[in-house]
Amino acid sequence: MKRIVLLLTLLSGISVFSQIKVLKNETLIEIGKDNSVGLYKKENKFTFNYQDINTSNLNTFRSFSFNDLNGDVSELYKLITDGFIDQPSGNISLELPNDIIELQYERNYGQPTVQIIQYINKNKKYVGKSQFLNKKQIDKIFGIGTPKAALYKTAKQTPVNPVNNTVQSTANKNQNSAAPATKTSKKRR
Repeated sequence: MKRIVLLLTLLSGISVFSQIKVLKNETLIEIGKDNSVGLYKKENKFTFNYQDINTSNLNTFRSFSFNDLNGDVSELYKLITDGFIDQPSGNISLELPNDIIELQYERNYGQPTVQIIQYINKNKKYVGKSQFLNKKQIDKIFGIGTPKAALYKTAKQTPVNPVNNTVQSTANKNQNSAAPATKTSKKRR
């Protein structure tokens, strides 16, 4: 009887281990990284990872993610780099699905820099801050000048002229749209 109970106990322990499955390990693709700030991609989801300098523990890393629905990563890059050219008067706030991100611009040693501030779970009590980053570092993080930048850039569609369905550039579009208006006004006189 003792042997049967011992045998049943061992067999039930083996059946528990057979419920464990090995999952497919999907890795993140690194777009770019500089020091402790990086941009990563998994399918259509992008993740910023940074070392939080707002905590006393320098080993604290935080991240925020968002999906690239309509070229959002390209727009974020443009928004950040435009702030280097024309520094905004206050912080720029961005709302993500889970967090609020602020871009704080300052001049450090005469050079424009940006700091990414994360309000974790949209709560102003829990704040994470990246180091200050200059334009060169932002370019490196977004993979500018490398083949990895193509992982998020969207192809821009060329506008089509609705009158004759011809493709025209945006520079020509402005000139062409102004030209017919002046011609028709001359004909009316």
